[in-house]
Amino acid sequence: MMDKNIELLGLNILIKDAENRSLIGLKGKIVDETRNMWVIETGKGQKKVIKSQVLAEVDVNGEKREIKGKNVVGRTEERIR
Repeated sequence: MMDKNIELLGLNILIKDAENRSLIGLKGKIVDETRNMWVIETGKGQKKVIKSQVLAEVDVNGEKREIKGKNVVGRTEERIR
C-alpha cells in the first residue's frame, strides 16, 4: 500500500479499477491534483478522475505502488504534512 505522504503530482498512473468502468486502463501522468480529483495527461488530452472512485497504481522511482483513491482524498498540502 502507498504512503499517504508521497507527492503524486508528476507521477505516472494507471487506473486499475473504477466505479466508472470506462476509466479502467486509463494511464498517463498526474498533472494536477485537487481535494477530490486528479487531472491526468493521457497523450490524447487531459482526463479528470474522481479520486474516491478509483483504485490506481503509480510508479514511484521505478516501484509500482497501489493507491486506494479514497485514502488520498483531501488537499495535497494537508496530506503530505
